[in-house]
Amino acid sequence: MIKSFLISLFLLVPLMGFSQLNDSLPEPIIPKEKIELLKNINFTFDMRMGFQAYTFRGGDNYYNGIQFLNGFTALGISGKLHEKVHFTFRNRFNKNSDVQTLDRLGSNIELAFIDIKASPSLEIRLGKMNPFYGGYEYEFSPLYVLEYNDVYNNVLAFVTGAGITYQALENHKFGLQVLNSRTMHYDDLYGDIVAENIQEPDWPVAFVGNWRGSFFDGKLQTIYSLSHSYEVKKRGTTFFTLGHKYQNRNLTLMYDFHYSYEEVDTKGILTSIISDESIAEDVLYVENWLRAEYRFNPKFTGLLTLMTSSAYDNVKTSNDHMRRSYGMIPTVYYSPFKNIDLRFFLAYIGRYFDYSDFARDNFDVSSYNKNEVRIGFIAPLLLL
Repeated sequence: MIKSFLISLFLLVPLMGFSQLNDSLPEPIIPKEKIELLKNINFTFDMRMGFQAYTFRGGDNYYNGIQFLNGFTALGISGKLHEKVHFTFRNRFNKNSDVQTLDRLGSNIELAFIDIKASPSLEIRLGKMNPFYGGYEYEFSPLYVLEYNDVYNNVLAFVTGAGITYQALENHKFGLQVLNSRTMHYDDLYGDIVAENIQEPDWPVAFVGNWRGSFFDGKLQTIYSLSHSYEVKKRGTTFFTLGHKYQNRNLTLMYDFHYSYEEVDTKGILTSIISDESIAEDVLYVENWLRAEYRFNPKFTGLLTLMTSSAYDNVKTSNDHMRRSYGMIPTVYYSPFKNIDLRFFLAYIGRYFDYSDFARDNFDVSSYNKNEVRIGFIAPLLLL
């Protein structure tokens, strides 16, 4: 209904503007033969805004804060250009727009790709996209995630490259990608902070493979992935993720396991602990993420997210445990309208960052916690 109204409006405005001046009607701004194309185009405007109050306690973190926050604001355009060609574009307004030195796009351009349906079971994707990482935490758009666990909070989530997906069986789909592992050249990304024997590779490349499975009439689903990327010459990151989802009527349970071994620290967590002058090497991040959703009725939904993340240094030698973080995010959604997806939410975000005795003794760090309350709304608005 809204789409038909907007299309009619596009046609009528130029006609009304000139009808009093001319006896003959001019051509509309949008030619009639293009109207059919508009029916295959979707314009979205996504917003998440809220009011937050938070406290940090521990270490050097003793402060409070109260503010309004635009957590996510983005304009998206997607559609079908041909029976076998689709496109997707998303511009996020609360991100840096500086053009990146490697992929030549601003960080605010998160998605800019085309999908080509080569056959009923094979699709090709080209452009700037999200890697085919596993797990259900990563499946959610950032619009719906109030706070990620440590790995996905620091991962490079949108990069340029090529990928294919193959529907091998009705309930089993496989994906493979070849991507840039960075959006910036090494010197622009790290500046003077370097590790020993670091060299810029001819191609900082990442290889990502995943498998999506469905069992028991869709009640149990999986997203597993394995990736290896080269951030610098002959040294890279191996990232392994197991994602599981169980859904039955009003209850949805999701559990992810993440394992990221990095010969050169790409997440920056251990680098920030160890030194300001060199990059941490041979580090490991191991995480668990659990989310439960229960729909009480059409208007109210309850969510609970629990997460842990462990960081280890010098994995090949001493395997030093440096830090473990914990997170808890209970949330209530209220959806007052039937025909529009507008959600009001109330959430508590509790995070605790616990440094090991080894880290405290050697790197002058101490544990701390964050407590936060947010009230706001989430609105994925379909404009056309």
